[in-house]
Amino acid sequence: MKSSLPKVLHPVNGKSMIFHVLDAVEGLTPDIGVVLGASAPEIRRILPEGTRVFFQKRRLGTGHAVMTASPWLKRPSGSVLVLCGDTPLLRRETLRSLCETHRREKNAVTLLTAHIPDAFGYGRILRHPSGRPEAIIEEKDASPAQRAIREINTGVYCFEIPALLRALRQIRPENKKGEYYLTDVVSVLSKDHRRLGAVIMKSPEEAMGVNRRTELAMAERVMQQRILDKLMGDGVTVADPSHTYVEAGVRVGADTVLLPGTFLKGKTRVGRGCRIGPFTYLEDCVIEDGAELRAVFAYQSKIDRGAKLGPYTHLRPGTRVRRNARIGNFVEIKKSDIGEGTKVSHLSYIGDARLESEVNVGAGAITCNYDGFQKHQTRVGRGAFVGSNVNLVAPVRVGRGAIVGAGSTVTENVPADALSLERAPHLIKKGWARLRRIQRQKRGHT
Repeated sequence: MKSSLPKVLHPVNGKSMIFHVLDAVEGLTPDIGVVLGASAPEIRRILPEGTRVFFQKRRLGTGHAVMTASPWLKRPSGSVLVLCGDTPLLRRETLRSLCETHRREKNAVTLLTAHIPDAFGYGRILRHPSGRPEAIIEEKDASPAQRAIREINTGVYCFEIPALLRALRQIRPENKKGEYYLTDVVSVLSKDHRRLGAVIMKSPEEAMGVNRRTELAMAERVMQQRILDKLMGDGVTVADPSHTYVEAGVRVGADTVLLPGTFLKGKTRVGRGCRIGPFTYLEDCVIEDGAELRAVFAYQSKIDRGAKLGPYTHLRPGTRVRRNARIGNFVEIKKSDIGEGTKVSHLSYIGDARLESEVNVGAGAITCNYDGFQKHQTRVGRGAFVGSNVNLVAPVRVGRGAIVGAGSTVTENVPADALSLERAPHLIKKGWARLRRIQRQKRGHT
């Protein structure tokens, strides 16, 4: 990956690869153990509480990794599911099928395999003439004929635990990499005439391991299509799936329309009948039913039912826009509560403020919330009118029904139903501009 971030922590659709794998096994097994090598502390910190962790101090192959967890596995019976942390596309249904086949056939090991057109880099499945798998040969150790095989090992196994532990004691690092291959366990079990089985994936894409950035992008595309397919199946309109991005943890209600250029990330929740986009970015936001957002960038904000925002609106964390409010073009709002039916239509900045219902804020009006040392609050009462190009210097209050005239800089509280007007006298000097031009011409200016 050529990255300072451990590979399994690279995100696929907003969730680290290892968490996609852990989600896939949820409900299939009562106990989960994770074997860590490099970057162990960084990964361990984010694992779910109760996860058993084992440290592979010397990375001597996949077989050695499982040996590291041997004390945990020692028990008289039972099965263990073994997976890799860099296979984020695995589905729970596929793993359930593997476990059910393993139990039904009473196998010592059941392999999860896939048929793919380009098997380069993968271990190949060697089968007995009867059709039963009998061995796995790694790419580097395979003959030309074996490399022509298109059935590959996905790195996912279901083992009978006692058989696995006995076979692990018999494998040796006798290969070109000098490692203990977990795949050699399959050969040992086959030679011991233990029963081997295999489940072939219906969707080979699930087998893809991520080792490079190009594969990370491929996994993103596959996962994204799954998410959008599910949304459309649940009644969401996605106008252009190739230009719509929805992360794994997002929820969207039926009859909502997602237009091109929409990004929904983190813990975002979108209600029913909303219209999102085009060109809208929402991260950790809650959007209630019937809201419309066009060209909006919003973070950790809540938009109530029927509100309309955009185009070109920026909501910073801590913002609440209440029912039927209107936030227009080139408006930035930060940590503020915008009341029901209130309009902040254009070219304004509202920060650390509370605007009650039915307030009208004119173009270019701003709250001056920062004095260079700390933030201060502005409050505007119900039905107040704030004219264009007004500066509300916090801390300040504008009472209910008050009017603040255009161009005013307000530094004192405005009582309810009052008019606040702060302007210099309007001075007109007739002919002044013409005389100035004549003087400039005499000095040689054009």
